[in-house]
Amino acid sequence: MSSVPLTTRRRVLQALGVGGATAVAGCVSTPGTIEEPQVDQSTPQEPSMNPAKATDVDRVAADPTDIPSPIDRDEPTTHDIEMTTKEVVAEVEPGVTYTYMTFDEQIPGPMIRVRVGDTVNLTVTNDESNSMPHNIDLHAVRGPGGGAEASMVTPGETATFRFKTTYAGAFVYHCAVPNMDYHISSGMFGMILVEPEEGLPAVDHELYFGQHELYTTGEAGEEGHHDFDFETQRAEDPTYVLVNGEKYAITPDGYGVPTVGTDETVRVFFADGGPNLTSSLHPIGSVWDEVYPQGSVESRPQVNVQTTPVMPGSAVVATMHNPVPGPIKLVDHALSRVARKGALAVVSVEGEEDPEIFDADPA
Repeated sequence: MSSVPLTTRRRVLQALGVGGATAVAGCVSTPGTIEEPQVDQSTPQEPSMNPAKATDVDRVAADPTDIPSPIDRDEPTTHDIEMTTKEVVAEVEPGVTYTYMTFDEQIPGPMIRVRVGDTVNLTVTNDESNSMPHNIDLHAVRGPGGGAEASMVTPGETATFRFKTTYAGAFVYHCAVPNMDYHISSGMFGMILVEPEEGLPAVDHELYFGQHELYTTGEAGEEGHHDFDFETQRAEDPTYVLVNGEKYAITPDGYGVPTVGTDETVRVFFADGGPNLTSSLHPIGSVWDEVYPQGSVESRPQVNVQTTPVMPGSAVVATMHNPVPGPIKLVDHALSRVARKGALAVVSVEGEEDPEIFDADPA
């Protein structure tokens, strides 16, 4: 159970404007009840707007291979899951820092993997070093705000709530306090996968990615510390569009790339935190063999799909095989987001050449 007395929690919710009929999904306040956080919106100074800050962590980019194993059991069970919200300074790209908001210091937040019929005891702790309230709204939860109201915690507080998974699919979770678009843009989103009773078909590899937009006071690549910019957010004109939280993080020039074989199958779990833009997800050098739109894993999949839309606050599950060695570039096919704003991840395919399928130099 929560370590915060109910009356204290209620006062916190009322002060934040998220209680009762004034809330949308337990997260949006009545206009005027919450002031936007004060961030530095001053005119950039030469040669940079603000000096880059010392980083708290080496990276916020989640390892796409670090996900729970497929479920192999016939009966439901109970999970005790703990998550910590943490505000950390890290690099968006070399020389550019930003104060991210995270679940467990990674973007996207840890992938939660359960089965239909399971019970989850979810504990959310707001790290005492934080400056803001946080919570969690899971699209897999039937209940007020997807758990947002029950999990509202201020710095140093902890809350626990329980839910049962009653439907299968891949679903987004995110922070849902007032100014939730600011919190999601800063990195507070992830995926909860609820497997059907029969599980998912076997594959050789599974990978986990998340895309979101970052709205800052500087231009992309402008060295220094970037603060959040509410004006560009209102205009839905992001400075960066990021895969796993940092520009080109999951590439050979970033933190390295996952490797698969030419004879292996790959399942990709992809969450779009948004908060505003739809991703047009395309694997350059391949197609999606099967696509489960919006993470609807019990639906009949689409086959041989070149580009699949992933709306903000939604997810997709897609599979591919790659009989030709080389890099498969996962991109948002709104390609200026790739070339200018950072929306790229790479999967390396290794194995024997097959000139019957592809021959780069037939002469």
